[in-house]
Amino acid sequence: MSGQLKGEKVYHGIAVSAGVCRGRVIVLRRTRHVVAKRTLALDAVEPEVRRFEHALVRTRQQITEIQRRVSQTMSSSEADIFDAHLLMLEDRVLIEEVIKIIREQMANADYAFHTASDRYIAVLAEVEDEYLRERAADLRDLSSRVLDNLLEVKELFDLRHLSEPCLLIGHDLSPSTTAQLDKKFVLGFATDIGGRTSHTAILARSLDIPAVVGLKNLSDDLETGDYVLLDGYNGTITVNPTDQTLFEYGQLAKVKASLEEKLREVQHQSAVTLDGKIIHLSANIESLDDVEAVLAHGAEGVGLFRTEFLFINRASLPTEEEQFQVYRQVAEALKPHSVIIRTLDLGGDKFASHLQLAQEMNPFLGWRAIRFCLAQPELFCAQLRAILRASASGNIKMMYPMISGLDELNQANALVARCKAELRAENIPFAENLEIGAMIEIPSAALIADALAKRVHFFSIGSNDLIQYTLAADRTNEKVSHLYEPTHPAILRLIKMTVDAAHANGIWAGVCGEIAGDPVLAPLLIGLGVDELSAAPAVLDEMKYIIRRIKLTEAQALAAQAMQVDSPTEIFAHCLEFARSTAPSLFENKM
Repeated sequence: MSGQLKGEKVYHGIAVSAGVCRGRVIVLRRTRHVVAKRTLALDAVEPEVRRFEHALVRTRQQITEIQRRVSQTMSSSEADIFDAHLLMLEDRVLIEEVIKIIREQMANADYAFHTASDRYIAVLAEVEDEYLRERAADLRDLSSRVLDNLLEVKELFDLRHLSEPCLLIGHDLSPSTTAQLDKKFVLGFATDIGGRTSHTAILARSLDIPAVVGLKNLSDDLETGDYVLLDGYNGTITVNPTDQTLFEYGQLAKVKASLEEKLREVQHQSAVTLDGKIIHLSANIESLDDVEAVLAHGAEGVGLFRTEFLFINRASLPTEEEQFQVYRQVAEALKPHSVIIRTLDLGGDKFASHLQLAQEMNPFLGWRAIRFCLAQPELFCAQLRAILRASASGNIKMMYPMISGLDELNQANALVARCKAELRAENIPFAENLEIGAMIEIPSAALIADALAKRVHFFSIGSNDLIQYTLAADRTNEKVSHLYEPTHPAILRLIKMTVDAAHANGIWAGVCGEIAGDPVLAPLLIGLGVDELSAAPAVLDEMKYIIRRIKLTEAQALAAQAMQVDSPTEIFAHCLEFARSTAPSLFENKM
């Protein structure tokens, strides 16, 4: 802090890895690559293409070596994070664009790669989906490494040779740098940018290193040697903490240790209320690698398997066989618990470069999810056949995203019937009575839920999109994000309408959006009649803890009260008060 600020100052960010640590900081300031365009002589163009290709080979060797070390020091699932980097290195669209710039503009390889990769990074950084937005950080990491090799620049900071314990502060910390941190010397780290789903955050949790991201200008304000306290529970950095602050955090450590013991006790118990209402508590996953976390946190299967992540960051579409093998392995690992596979939800903010989807003025209201799949029957049927085949190996269910009306549902079911007929003719086994559900993400679907319920086995309410579409508010747009309110009366009425229609027709209804993983809102959702909650594995312990401490009758009273209130803020305040009084231990760490 250049010695100018002597008093205590608190910075607020996003907590991504739990824990508290304090000590002196090392501020990592990496200068950007200086990439200038040079015009090549005609006979230098092809050698420049080969120089670029050699840099890709060198980068692959480096990443493979990092992956090997991570596999040894952590686990194979953490090492698999770097598969995304390796896949990006093989992205023919990106590679061919770089070669095209070199040849057509007769430009140097570092300029061509910098230009092409920056374009990709800008697109990814703007998407709404947090998971995909965080992949921009992976591409920045990869791009920096390729440019290092093209420009023959060595790493400006090698963190493998630290000799004293410290906290790291930087604008960003790449996954490849994070993977090489030594826990004996790195007590924790904080960055200006980043989010909960970044690979850097995932690696921090695997290393059990406290971490806070999204602190904006922290790295500009601090200097190496400053003394800070990092709170990985609440997402804060306290510079020059007072004795009183240090005492309070000593107490916090005791409270957290007690809570973690309580959460471990309920981890493998049922999510059942005090008066006997069983809530099906499932996990949201994106790949086979997530199965370990599902089992570790005692989830009752998978309520949302996001299959689009099989389709992105690769040079070609996955085959039916590739998809079948992934679905089968997940089903076998989790049986007898169910695995609900969401059919492809490409479009909007999720895209696969090899599909060459046309740019749309408003992709969230455009050609995406079930609309895209119905227009691409060959692609859709390959996935449907893979899901059906895998259903013979475990308890698989399937659901369609972004259903807006009966026509889409009927068309999708007709394709399923066609695929079943093909598999019967080929004597390939599948579950004849595979349960099929519809996601309720669009207000029109909630408003005709009674009609949809007669044609499906279950509903899964995708609350993120339902809130966004109902309130016309993009939660990632800072100008309107304050309008994105999960407790808005309109949202509660749509959820209640959907649940009531499901129960009236003898089917169940769940929620798989972010609100399903919020302990504050869990009692409200249960009171509204929701049968299943599906969330990220890491939050399931807290969800189970609060569910086991409430009564259904109390939750119903809370929901009835909320349905009579007009203010989203007031509804949330009631929910928070109820949650705090029911499970105070979950909130004692809030400073």
